[in-house]
Amino acid sequence: MNAPFNTCLLIDDSQLDNFINSKIIQRVNFADEIIISEFPEDALNLLLNGTVHPDVIFLDIRMPIMDGFQFLTEYDKMDIDKEHTKIFMLSSSIDPYDINRAESNKYITKYLTKSLTPNILMQLAS
Repeated sequence: MNAPFNTCLLIDDSQLDNFINSKIIQRVNFADEIIISEFPEDALNLLLNGTVHPDVIFLDIRMPIMDGFQFLTEYDKMDIDKEHTKIFMLSSSIDPYDINRAESNKYITKYLTKSLTPNILMQLAS
């Protein structure tokens, strides 16, 4: 069975979360390719120079130097194809301010609380 997505970009400063999420994504065949970036700045460079064309981005909120919302501000300025990319804010935050801010951002498809599960991925793929 083919994966519903070609490329998935995980942007999270937690190596453990990236490891777990990538294993779950692989197990349920959610995406053919998984790219991990622990630094939002590096992810922006990958997107800007065309190295990565993700169908799906899982974006953490709380990261040092640049948080998920700052990433979205810089992403908005980029002249790249954004129409075919779904961004899911994936965070441990249950702060209503974070949730509302994410859900009101035009690039965020859905706000998810950590951690990913096979059931969540199957719902997102349908």
